[in-house]
Amino acid sequence: MAAPWDDVLRDEPAIQEAAWVAVDAALLEGVLMRTEREPNASDVVNYAPFTLLPSAVPSALFEQAYAVQQDFNLLVDAISQNKEFLEHTLASTVKVDDFTARLFRIHMQVLEEGLAQSVFLGINRSDYMFDCGVDGTPALKQIEINTIAASFGGLTSRTVAVHGRVLKVLGKSKEASRLLPNNPSKGLALGIAKAWELYGSQSAVVMFLVEEVQRNIFDQRCVENELWNRNIRVIRKRFRDVFEKGSLDDAKRLYMDGQEVAVVYYREGYVPKNYDQQNWEARLLLERSRAVKCPDIATQLAGTKKVQQELSRPGTLERLLPGRAEAVARIRATFTGLYSLDMGEEGDKIAAMAIADPDRFVLKPQREGGGNNLYGEELRQVLEKIRDSPERTSYILMDKIKPQPAMNYLLRAHSPLQVSECISELGIFGVYVRQGKEMVMNKAAGHLLRTKAIEHADGGVAAGVAVLDTPYLV
Repeated sequence: MAAPWDDVLRDEPAIQEAAWVAVDAALLEGVLMRTEREPNASDVVNYAPFTLLPSAVPSALFEQAYAVQQDFNLLVDAISQNKEFLEHTLASTVKVDDFTARLFRIHMQVLEEGLAQSVFLGINRSDYMFDCGVDGTPALKQIEINTIAASFGGLTSRTVAVHGRVLKVLGKSKEASRLLPNNPSKGLALGIAKAWELYGSQSAVVMFLVEEVQRNIFDQRCVENELWNRNIRVIRKRFRDVFEKGSLDDAKRLYMDGQEVAVVYYREGYVPKNYDQQNWEARLLLERSRAVKCPDIATQLAGTKKVQQELSRPGTLERLLPGRAEAVARIRATFTGLYSLDMGEEGDKIAAMAIADPDRFVLKPQREGGGNNLYGEELRQVLEKIRDSPERTSYILMDKIKPQPAMNYLLRAHSPLQVSECISELGIFGVYVRQGKEMVMNKAAGHLLRTKAIEHADGGVAAGVAVLDTPYLV
């Protein structure tokens, strides 16, 4: 998958000049993050890490990823409404994974009380790599689907212009004109705006639920600005604010500081460290409310690794999407091998297979946010330790995807300019809105390409491993 600038990679003076231009262009376009030293202040900011050059992506696989996104939206929505499926699928996980168990308990409590929420908003991102099989033909294979706090839709809306500038400086104007426009922040905001409108109160606000440490605030501000442009008021609050100042009225309307909240957009709450006892109580309050949660807790559970593994079992997709054979085929074509480590003969065989050949697999816990997966020798050591313990059921096993590396420069503040052998991961953003049983919106909202040096097995941009990129279709 060679891009048409492999010749440039060896021209050091041209690369150095392009890098200077690239960094200034990133600052000019707003591809920004706060610094590690001052993550909650915007007095000093820097550019978010990105590739110097766009990366080659096979156009057929790019189109395939877009074509299946509406199917994935329908699937996630179907899972979130299927109490029996979630209960059955997560039965072994909730016994050993406290985080999933606590989410599940809130889910069950809210169902028992009766759902106050009637409008549902899903924003997800389905992530893929291009697996080079035995014959070297690349295939689109799903890594995971993120159903909560899927990030970088804002900053990636601004990287195309940066890469266009770099290509022009390198004398590649024709290629620059072929870069696809991409604006996920607008697509995500359209979904939030639709949910806000259907909630039906002009004076109600959209609440971004944000982390204590907010380095990636500009990514969120991109979506926020799109809402302000539509005259929709946005407030930013943390779990602790909800605990201290949030309340429900008799109709289960949610209020923050006296303002009615129509939509709660989570950019937090996806890992155990986001919660203490107060935060769990705040989460329960939000879930019990009439406000549109993005995601509601059932949709967060639909994004767990255990659900991903269960979906690969024969017949599961057909049960969840009855009468949609073409959608099922499109979804299934993106699956790689996924294996259960539940207790019993099947799980024993799978564990033994992975211990014997650890380089073939990835061991995945029920966690979001990057940097959690285990590979190679580390995978073998962990599985040897837990192979006879129920603890193994908190993981799933997946075939390791093997993409074809390509050379690029990864630009990071205060890091030397050097060429790296890299692999890329393509994410497609999906947005859907359902009112009662009626799907009101279902669309793909843009894409995100992230690239990392091959020595880094796991982790995304926020985890400090991958960098932002732009696809160049070949």
